[in-house]
Amino acid sequence: MLSKYMPLYGIVLILAVVALVIGSVFIFEGVTKASWIKEQMHQEAVPTSIFLGNASKPGDVVDTAAEAQKAADTIKEHRQNIAPTYEDLLAQTGGRYDPTNPKDLSYTQALNMENYLYMGVFALGFTQAVTVTGVFMIIVAIALGAIALALRRRREAKSTVVST
Repeated sequence: MLSKYMPLYGIVLILAVVALVIGSVFIFEGVTKASWIKEQMHQEAVPTSIFLGNASKPGDVVDTAAEAQKAADTIKEHRQNIAPTYEDLLAQTGGRYDPTNPKDLSYTQALNMENYLYMGVFALGFTQAVTVTGVFMIIVAIALGAIALALRRRREAKSTVVST
């Protein structure tokens, strides 16, 4: 019924165009969001010396997923030296969090920085997945376009044979 109004190659071509547009949007969003995240990381200026020590270059800041992961893991290790868990921290300070206690404050500041860096790892990984999905969709669009072209040529060849 549908082929009566629109040939199959037309439907496949429309799907190719849709896949191309959506793939392009995915790539654009993935790249721009990753760029924005890295820009925010530069503004935060977490030095790579947190985990590289003297091996880091002056002014080098955490701005990749791998660096953020390493920095977060290092901060987690430092935080767990204050107290292995939050429950242990509370047990050491009378069962109640005290923001005026330097130990409690250091623990929560480390926890905040650790979470910030782990979120950066997740976000950069997610933007990479979105970008790769976009590339895949463009590859599918190209394949669908080729199929549409082959279907059209086949249809034209059949109509030429029928009319002669």
